[in-house]
Amino acid sequence: MGRRLILDTNILIDYEHGDFDITQFDDDKLAIAGVTLAEYRYGIEMDSDLERVESRENTLREMLKQLEVLVYDENTATVHARLMAYEHKAGHRCSPHDLIIAAHAAQTGRMVATRDATARFGALPGVMYFDVRS
Repeated sequence: MGRRLILDTNILIDYEHGDFDITQFDDDKLAIAGVTLAEYRYGIEMDSDLERVESRENTLREMLKQLEVLVYDENTATVHARLMAYEHKAGHRCSPHDLIIAAHAAQTGRMVATRDATARFGALPGVMYFDVRS
């Protein structure tokens, strides 16, 4: 078994667009945060092209066969609150959804896989991440 990863939303979007080869994660145990699923589904809900909506729904169904969707529970909330407080005290502004993803990663010992150069996962205590833009 490879790494335990939590995928950022941009990985799913880039995979859908054919801009990302997900096979590099074949040996890894993959998960997403519930908020990642919500972000992805939001894109589908906002799409007015019915053919594209159907294609995106099919892609999502296929992805979800390979992904564990992590539930936001009391433990996640505790870690999330700590990360929000850390960011506030440091005067930083991390995306609220990124903080939830980071909380799941820290809580479960997973590493965040992202292609977002602006995400601040590496600046958060207890959060491991790697940039898969290459």
